[in-house]
Amino acid sequence: MIDLQVQDKTHDEARQGEALILETPIKADARKLYIESYGCAMNFADSEIVASILSETGFETTGDYHQADVIFINTCSIRENAETRVRNRLSQFGVEKRRNPKLIVGVLGCMAERLKSKFLEEERLVDVVVGPDAYRDLPNLIEQVESGHKAVNVLLSREETYADISPVRLNSNGITAFISITRGCNNMCSFCVVPFTRGRERSRDAHSIIAEAKSLFEAGYREVTLLGQNVDSYTWTSEDGLETVNFAQLLAQTALINPDLRVRFSTSHPKDITDEVLYTIAKYDNICNYIHLPVQSGNSRILELMNRTYTREWYINRIDAIKNIIPGCAISTDIIAGFCTETEEEHQDTLSMLDYVKYDFAYNFTYSERPGTLAARKLEDDIPEEIKKRRLAEILAKQQAHSLLRLQEWVGKTIRVLVEGTSKKSDQDYCGRGDSGAMAIFPAIDGVKPGQYANVLIEKCTSATLIGRIV
Repeated sequence: MIDLQVQDKTHDEARQGEALILETPIKADARKLYIESYGCAMNFADSEIVASILSETGFETTGDYHQADVIFINTCSIRENAETRVRNRLSQFGVEKRRNPKLIVGVLGCMAERLKSKFLEEERLVDVVVGPDAYRDLPNLIEQVESGHKAVNVLLSREETYADISPVRLNSNGITAFISITRGCNNMCSFCVVPFTRGRERSRDAHSIIAEAKSLFEAGYREVTLLGQNVDSYTWTSEDGLETVNFAQLLAQTALINPDLRVRFSTSHPKDITDEVLYTIAKYDNICNYIHLPVQSGNSRILELMNRTYTREWYINRIDAIKNIIPGCAISTDIIAGFCTETEEEHQDTLSMLDYVKYDFAYNFTYSERPGTLAARKLEDDIPEEIKKRRLAEILAKQQAHSLLRLQEWVGKTIRVLVEGTSKKSDQDYCGRGDSGAMAIFPAIDGVKPGQYANVLIEKCTSATLIGRIV
């Protein structure tokens, strides 16, 4: 499969609904593909797989859906606002479809599996619905639509990992890339739809992961992020049963490709992250000292209702282990405010967890009931919205203070930064990330280019950015 290099944009909330564009040679007879992605980094990585599959059947991407022959939205079902945005976009695409009846509109990903009947039959918003395990079938499904039929494939697989497909690198600067190592999830958290939309967890062939990472390094990439809903439970066994690789071993194998290949990973689960993984991170300088460890709540009763399978005490034990084995390791988290039956005292437990850990940053949300989940079936969403919002505001205020505190600790220190490109605000400045993942801004100088490492003296910071100069 081809592996194209294009401009980079970080996978964050600002990317929601971003159009995917490949800078490929324009062919007169090429069909035009428009893809928007919503949700987590896994969805953006999946869009790369879709683009790779369809590029082999003659599709080129466009950033203007008015020019498209096929429009896909790669969707997320984690939060209600993501679904609302997708529905609004589908309505807009429907206007274009009335202007151009030959236009094909499709929904990919997590919402596709959960809302297939609504999209195809009740609301008649789309022509094709494809789940996250069925992207290989896209060329056939598009042909079905072109012959006058609706098309759907949302079958979940226990085997599909797309291990043999080299994803095109969408919106990539040729420096950082994502590598999917698992698909699906076996953790039945009561608030989460992922096990129902992405299926059971399966681990990708370790050799294919290492081969992809090596290929990326040889192509000039200098940072890879190993992706999975729960990377710590990664376990791959060869067909002959003679070789088994766990996550700590996979991390080590990736780090050994080259000392100049920086390695990140996301996401970890508190019940599965082991001391073996922590010691592996500590052993290799090119494995970043940064761990995303979602806590969701600081109260054990709420954690039990969430079916997180760990207690407050267990989580604190893992935090203590990280800080002891990897001193100075950056830690981030996810928090849900106002989960079912959460009392004020239990909310205070979450605030006290923030004080205990002092996270570098956090993704914080109010609880949003998702249809089909255990919580939706068995628990009442009984916390009023105004209380949810007030609790979230308290979490955000505390976290903002902690984020500033953590960044201030870097002032006066020199850190090794991977230069990713020019700053959004000035082409006279470079931007890049240190080991902790914090973004640094510093004046560009001759002799240092994107894709290279630079030692940057941090002279000051804002609440979100380090500011310094190359030394």
